[in-house]
Amino acid sequence: MESPDSSYVSSPEVNPKRSTPQKSSISEDGSEKHTYIRFLVSNAAAGSVIGKGGSTITDFQSQSGARIQLSRNNEFFPGTSDRIIMISGGFNEILKATELVLSKLLSEIHAEEGDDVDPRSKVRLVVPNSSCGAIIGKAGATIKSFIEDSQAGIKISPQDNNYIGLNDRLVTLTGSLDEQMRAIDLILAKLTEDSYYSQYMNTPFSYAGVSFSGFHAIPYTYVLPSFGTAAYGATNYGPNGSGGKFHNNKEDRSNSVTIGVADEHIGVVVGRGGRNIMEISQVSGARIKISDRGDFMSGTSDRKVTIIGSQRAIRTAEGMIMQKVASASERID
Repeated sequence: MESPDSSYVSSPEVNPKRSTPQKSSISEDGSEKHTYIRFLVSNAAAGSVIGKGGSTITDFQSQSGARIQLSRNNEFFPGTSDRIIMISGGFNEILKATELVLSKLLSEIHAEEGDDVDPRSKVRLVVPNSSCGAIIGKAGATIKSFIEDSQAGIKISPQDNNYIGLNDRLVTLTGSLDEQMRAIDLILAKLTEDSYYSQYMNTPFSYAGVSFSGFHAIPYTYVLPSFGTAAYGATNYGPNGSGGKFHNNKEDRSNSVTIGVADEHIGVVVGRGGRNIMEISQVSGARIKISDRGDFMSGTSDRKVTIIGSQRAIRTAEGMIMQKVASASERID
């Protein structure tokens, strides 16, 4: 079982083999700079990284010399159902630990889905907004050079203005494990040069101070945009969204919101054997009802998804559903 403590102390007594550190990751005294990296992992996959009684994560720390921490099972990156992994230590210790974790996640996917797995997977790094400029470079020169060097796809998300107080952005790396690791090597070396980046090392995992700006007055009904034709994050989900029906209900009252989800995306919301929708319901505390086939939002081919619960529960469930739909659309594109 997972320990209630989200932090796992590293085991530095094992000295792993290390490659030569890059100059940017070496301090003036010749030692490796202490730094960190954060990335997302699905709540379902987090257990495989921890292992029974914490055995896997302890082993990874022993092999790498890095410290690996994981957010608690109810602490997600805003707008997702993904937990945050932070790996800290010396530059090469972090690279070794990151490779161990990503390899483990890939092996779990292969075990579950067999030979049909796309060899080019995605990993999403969490980077402070103030440090993203260092990755982009002047006129995008740095990120272009990283893409050419690593052969990985590198995409930096726009700052999400839907979440008040969110100061992090996601950097999505698409490619094989080797391509992703080369991209992480380049990005982490650049971030380590940034004096502001290290200041965020002790930032708590919890995003408790972040709020979803679109829920000032609920319940209301609106239709999710067609993600095939509109960029995710480019649409304003504020109170002026289409079909608004406003009531000023208090947080603890039971509210109801109905959103429209394209018929072809209902499957990813439900998940295999209902796994996704059960997870969304359990995490958010909301009840979720999906209309029968052929029962669409008026004038659309979007199925009705009704979310019932407190304002907080509805916010969480709605954000998780949007993320599922957006992820499915990214794979289609």
